[in-house]
Amino acid sequence: MYKLLKIRDVVRIPPRMFTMDPKEAAKLVLRETYEGIYDRDEGVILAIMDVEDIGQGVIVPGDGATYHEVVFDVLVWKPEMHEVVEGEVIDVAPYGAFIRIGPMDGLVHISQLMDDYVVFDEKNKQFLGKETKRILKLGDEVRARVIAISIKSRVIRENKIGLTMRQPGLGKRDWIEKEKRKEAEA
Repeated sequence: MYKLLKIRDVVRIPPRMFTMDPKEAAKLVLRETYEGIYDRDEGVILAIMDVEDIGQGVIVPGDGATYHEVVFDVLVWKPEMHEVVEGEVIDVAPYGAFIRIGPMDGLVHISQLMDDYVVFDEKNKQFLGKETKRILKLGDEVRARVIAISIKSRVIRENKIGLTMRQPGLGKRDWIEKEKRKEAEA
């Protein structure tokens, strides 16, 4: 889920940035500090949008920089349990498909791909449903539900998201459309 948040913090502006507009200098420092990290409470910090307010600078003896209290807006993304997400299949492995959902990737385990016996075709890098003949491959657009979130660090790549596509209204877009047409005909 994407959110815009207002945050209050103290930013250190180094002497090399004293000739810049203080808000712009603070924005650059905040971008270097925060963008791309995972915060347990708020999620992935995608962008520092704007520095709303910057207080008077304070000089700490022995440090030539100034420290300013700032209020700024950030765009964050945080996966929520049971959230329905859409994304693209970016990788396939014998154990499942990796789906790019926002700034992170989720894994749909082979057992969660579809209600069918699923075979991994390594040569063609795709999954095949034995009875339904459904195919899932690289580049397919899918809808999935978040079923597990494992947050271990501030580094995005070290965190894991588990997904399922075995519920009504989930799966590859073609599958969803076919199901809708079947229901309309019935």
